[in-house]
Formats: sequence, structure tokens, C-alpha cells
Amino acid sequence: MAELTFTYGTMASGKSTLALQRCWQLREGRSDVALWTFGDRSDDEMVTSRIGIEAEAEAVAPEGDLEPHVRRLLDRGIKILVIDEVQFASAHQIDALARLVDDHGVEVNAFGLSADFLLNIFPGSARLFAIADWAHELPLTSSCWCGRRGRCNARVVDGVVARDGDQLFFGDVTEGAVHYQVLCRTHYRLGQLSETAG
Repeated sequence: MAELTFTYGTMASGKSTLALQRCWQLREGRSDVALWTFGDRSDDEMVTSRIGIEAEAEAVAPEGDLEPHVRRLLDRGIKILVIDEVQFASAHQIDALARLVDDHGVEVNAFGLSADFLLNIFPGSARLFAIADWAHELPLTSSCWCGRRGRCNARVVDGVVARDGDQLFFGDVTEGAVHYQVLCRTHYRLGQLSETAG
């Protein structure tokens, strides 16, 4: 029986890697598997991982109409859909994915973040927590610079933890004026990015 599943974690916890691995494993024995992304760091029709693996994917616009994408899936006889960056989906789009499972028997494996840089749950993730058949946090978590478990995806702008800004920020931002750093709750609250930082 098809299910809607949500696998989530912090940045750099291996979500995209796991999505790519899941897709690759499934495609080894079958041809009815599709890969979508709601906004990859490459800003292209790809799912990419920081460890260097990637695959072509159908790019879906957040807030966009899923009907054409769903129609293509059904026309191709797709039975399993793997999705990366699902946190950027709207609640309406998540509901459409649930209908894909319930009405058409397509298994949906969704991967993404739970919370943004302000520690607010993304609307797509919140909807998944509410209606997914199961939600599972990745056991591989990123660590804060202090060694504690990293729970917070801090957006760092010019060396300072940002406390406001747009929720959506696409692209591979790991260095430079704007980047992300995983911090423990304490150092996120303090805005401390290293042992020597103020």
C-alpha cells in the first residue's frame, strides 16, 4: 500500500544524499520511479548533494500548480516519487501529494528541512507533520562547533546570525557574505559562530 513519508533533518545531515540513494536503489530494479525537487542548491533541474552526487530531476515551483506535473507522472505510469527540498512546497501542494498517494497509489518519499533559520516550521513541513503516514528524523545530525547536536539552521550574513529576512533563499550558500551554519540551541540563541567569536 502506498504511503506519504517525510524524512527530515538539519542542513548537511544528508537529506539530499539519502533522497538520491533511495531513488538510485529503486531505479536499479524498476523504471516507474520519478525524482522531483522544490528548489535545489544548483538552481537547475537537478538534485545535488554536498558530497558530490547528483541526478536530473523535475523542478517544481513552490506555490505552483502541481496538476501538470501529476498528469505527467500518471501518464508515464510512475508508482514511486522521490522529492527533495520538500520544505519549500506549500500546504496546498502537500495536500495534492497526499491525493496522489490516496487516489492513485503512488508512493511519495519526501525529504527536507523541518525549520527555517528563524526556527519556524516551514509550511510544507508543517503540513507533512500533520498528514504524512510517517515522519522520521534522520539519525545522522550535524554538530555545532562546540560538539553538541546541531538543531538550528542559522543564516549568517556578514558574520552575524540573521534574526530576520525572507524564509526562502535558494542557491548553494556555504561561504561568503550569506551562508548557513548549523548550531546548537545555545549558540544559536547567543549568535556565537565559533569558540573565539563574541
